[in-house]
This record gives sequence, structure tokens and C-alpha cells, in this order.
Amino acid sequence: MLINPTQDRQDAADERRVALAYVAEAFAEATLDGVEEDCFVQAALFTAFQTLVELYGEEPVAVFAERLPERIRQGEFSTATRQ
Repeated sequence: MLINPTQDRQDAADERRVALAYVAEAFAEATLDGVEEDCFVQAALFTAFQTLVELYGEEPVAVFAERLPERIRQGEFSTATRQ
């Protein structure tokens, strides 16, 4: 069987898009149910980091988290147009 790295990357990107759609739907449902957005966001972050630590361990996740301020400042997580 031939391995196609381009197809593997495309499959991973497609899977991330599907996962993001599920998370966005969960946010929308929680908001409709009256859950404060800030509360849900914090719970989602806690759950995400907890799962990352379970999967990869504390040190790799800490290294990942150390890069977050730079990525945030660079607008990687922004949806609005930057001026």
C-alpha cells in the first residue's frame, strides 16, 4: 500500500474541521440552554487541557501552552479582521 503524505494531511485537516464543527455546535447548544459563554469556555479549556495531559503528558502540554501567548498575539485565534 502506498502512503500519500498529501492525502494524510488533507484527511487530518478534514477531521479537524469536523471536530471544530462539533465543538462549535456544543457551544451553541450550551448558550441556547442558558449556560454563560464564559463559564462554558473555561470548562471547555479545562477539559481540553486535561485530555491533552492524559494523551501526551504534562511536560509536552506545558511546552505547548508556553507558546499560546505568542500565538494569541499574532492573531492565530482571532476571527475578526485585524487592523
